[in-house]
Amino acid sequence: MSEKATLEYNGKQYEFPVIKGTEEELAIDIKNLRSATGMITIDPGYKNTGSCESAITFLDGEKGILRYRGYSIEELAKKADFLEVAYLLIFGELLGEISKLT
Repeated sequence: MSEKATLEYNGKQYEFPVIKGTEEELAIDIKNLRSATGMITIDPGYKNTGSCESAITFLDGEKGILRYRGYSIEELAKKADFLEVAYLLIFGELLGEISKLT
């Protein structure tokens, strides 16, 4: 059974799916909010808005986390060169000694 979040407004209830991200974070999928309710959301500064689903990048600005394919940007900056990172982003894995980062 998939999880749902319920929004209630003016006596009507609307259900939206809850999705789980790559780092187990939860999100309410509101892509059908406007068509279902006629309403939109407001999120000044996009502090609480995920703009896409990505198998490549994970970003949590509040915690200072940026990962590519599971590798922290700090590790990649210190230990990988441009071609290694490009290969990682395209093919999803690192090769050679650099693959022992995690």
